[in-house]
Amino acid sequence: SQALVSFVLQQEFPGEFSLVAEEDSNDLRKDGGGEIVERITKLVNESLISDGSYGVSLSSEDVLKAIDSGKSEGGSQGRHWVLDPIDGTKGFVRGDQYAVALALLDRGNVVLGVLACPNLPLTSISVAHPHSPNNEVGCLFFAEVGRGTYMQLLDGSSTVKVQVSAVENPEEASFFESYESAHSMHDLSSLIAQKLGVKAAPIRMDSQVKYGALSRGDGAIYLRFPRNGYREKIWDHAAGSIVVT
Repeated sequence: SQALVSFVLQQEFPGEFSLVAEEDSNDLRKDGGGEIVERITKLVNESLISDGSYGVSLSSEDVLKAIDSGKSEGGSQGRHWVLDPIDGTKGFVRGDQYAVALALLDRGNVVLGVLACPNLPLTSISVAHPHSPNNEVGCLFFAEVGRGTYMQLLDGSSTVKVQVSAVENPEEASFFESYESAHSMHDLSSLIAQKLGVKAAPIRMDSQVKYGALSRGDGAIYLRFPRNGYREKIWDHAAGSIVVT
């Protein structure tokens, strides 16, 4: 997705393109990466053809260069896009929750965010009901500062404005935390939830999908306490942070 998002942003905003993204093409350029690059190039071109907006076909080198265009260091001046092309890699591998997360920073502030959540159920989730009826999944959340947050299907239809939970009593609240204990201290989250009086068991999910679910009121609290030595990255939270504010 990084190649595709990067290409589209460069086409739409050629004069002020700056992208801070997680991945680069180093591994793909190594011996043995040719087959994967061909598959990625094929998927990128299929997406461009289905969209029909650009009328171009990218070569493998074009795709690799698009991936590498996400090397901006950002900063507090100007506008910068921030992308996590597969947020929640382990969830993606398991066939569980993951997201494609894109945000726009303007002078250091997040002003726009988009979260594509291919495996998130369309209806509200909980510990007891983690799946949608008929296994309907796939949501897109988008938010602009001062204009609220909206959710729609991945095909762009059925757009609705969403609201965070109105629950104020901790005893009635449910909370999200990271699926992987390596990313967040579950024992500390449990202790804090207990101190707050939260009775519900945690809803554990990978990626910024948690922000999307939180924005539509599936839960009231998100607890994340990184372990010592774990360094948070801007692409892990930028898009999600505006979706819930």
